[in-house]
Amino acid sequence: MGERLLMKGAEALAEAAIRAGAQIFFGYPITPQNETPEYFSRRMPELGRKYVQAESEVASINMVYGAASTGTRVITSSSSPGISLMQEGFSYIGNSDVPCVVVNVMRGGPGLGNIAPAQADYFQATKGGGHGDYHSIVLAPHTVQEQCDLMYDAFELAEKYRIMVVVLSDGLLGQMMEPVEFKDWVDVSKLKTPDWAIVGKGDRPRNLITSFNLDPEGLEKMNLALQEKYKKIAENETRYELFMMDDAEYALTGFGTVARIMKTTVKMLREKGIKAGLIRPITVWPFPYKVYEEFADKVKFFLDVEMNEGQMLEDVKLGVNGKKPVQFYGRFGGVVPTAEEIYKAFRLHLGGC
Repeated sequence: MGERLLMKGAEALAEAAIRAGAQIFFGYPITPQNETPEYFSRRMPELGRKYVQAESEVASINMVYGAASTGTRVITSSSSPGISLMQEGFSYIGNSDVPCVVVNVMRGGPGLGNIAPAQADYFQATKGGGHGDYHSIVLAPHTVQEQCDLMYDAFELAEKYRIMVVVLSDGLLGQMMEPVEFKDWVDVSKLKTPDWAIVGKGDRPRNLITSFNLDPEGLEKMNLALQEKYKKIAENETRYELFMMDDAEYALTGFGTVARIMKTTVKMLREKGIKAGLIRPITVWPFPYKVYEEFADKVKFFLDVEMNEGQMLEDVKLGVNGKKPVQFYGRFGGVVPTAEEIYKAFRLHLGGC
């Protein structure tokens, strides 16, 4: 870690990606993440790296697919409607075993919606917005600093498992300014080209990267291999934060920006003598089901809060497995709930104590 810098989230994540070894950025402008490609467009040429503004989101994700096939650290960023346009490319990448990083700075929807922060892309990110049985690792930061730290992890996880990693941000994290410290620079000269990469045949066997298989049994074999990979990821890479859960009698839960706000709510409840805590998934895929199951034996109920209609709620209920009630409070369309709102929602379910 070096000096602390005051930076806007959208620019800080770009700088973190660059320091983490991103060699190429492909993208297309869309609010509220335009500062990210703008920052890449300035910094990448300074370092002898590549920045390409594609003609569309469809083009940019297919450029990512091509560059990822060479084993190069490649990244793109967009926001909700732009991410929707990339879904076919996501599916192709998912069945081709190539590593890449995608940043989604979520905004209000559905449709064109607005440019306010929201969390309504949870299903799209965690259940797979494209066709077929595929998954991406999905990381959900709740501060600008964590967003920067996870950029390093995103590239490492992508290469470790040859998978797409989605960093699920939102308009609030993208536009706010906070002090950040960056990890050390990755020495890109020491990054080795993987054996599977397409870089010219030379004197080795020909490499082939494709998601295409007309033989049903052959395609099923590819799918089974993917499921084995996903099983290993779920076993080894599930991440979460427990905030004041040691003696908690009630569990609040949320991801990303909302979880950040909920920490204040937990403190407010503690001041009133109510032993509340927070479970925050950091990987929303793979989802930390086991931690919810464990705390279902310890707490009286769960309150899930999201900036959507309750998309993560389904995963929370699966983890709790009917052992305890799971309540929900949500805001839509880019409305950000306050800590006081969440406090009132909790007290309502508590019986107004």
